[in-house]
Amino acid sequence: MNDQLIQNAREYIKELFLDNSDGHDLNHSLRVYSNALTIAETEPSCDIETVALAALLHDADDHKLFDTEGNANAASFLRSQGVDDGRIAFIVSIINSVSFSKNRDKDPDSLEGKIVRDADRLDAMGAIGIARTFAYGGKHGRPLEGGIDHFREKLLHLKDGLYTAKAIEMADPRHAFHEEFMERFEEESGISG
Repeated sequence: MNDQLIQNAREYIKELFLDNSDGHDLNHSLRVYSNALTIAETEPSCDIETVALAALLHDADDHKLFDTEGNANAASFLRSQGVDDGRIAFIVSIINSVSFSKNRDKDPDSLEGKIVRDADRLDAMGAIGIARTFAYGGKHGRPLEGGIDHFREKLLHLKDGLYTAKAIEMADPRHAFHEEFMERFEEESGISG
């Protein structure tokens, strides 16, 4: 793996997500990167550098954050680093396969895509997932109950859509924590589904 390229990608997203506080920030991308590398270590046939770049850049053009077209931020960064067009297209295809809302019934076309999608979904689970849900909701004026609806509609179903054995293993305690949180919230709030 080209350590300088990875470091440059880390610096790029640090600038890109400066001042973001809605759960799609630098630390989210770094956690997805870490998750992706952990999963990739158990998948020897994957291209680990491609996984690393796609994980770091997966939100660089997220429609909730940026008004870009054609993955302009990610592609521009990769071009500036001398990455060839074919590899850029592959990385962009992985990035485009990550979004939950845009890919509900579509499977990623590659092992690398499955790894990065699993890594992103893991960061929407457990304590981090709970914190991110309410950070995003607060920034966008969503009440607590709207966050709970988000759990019911999306987050409690993420575990069932994972691809890799390592991600499923990592998801088990996070999913259990989500279920426990929902039970406690319903008990304390008097609101049930």
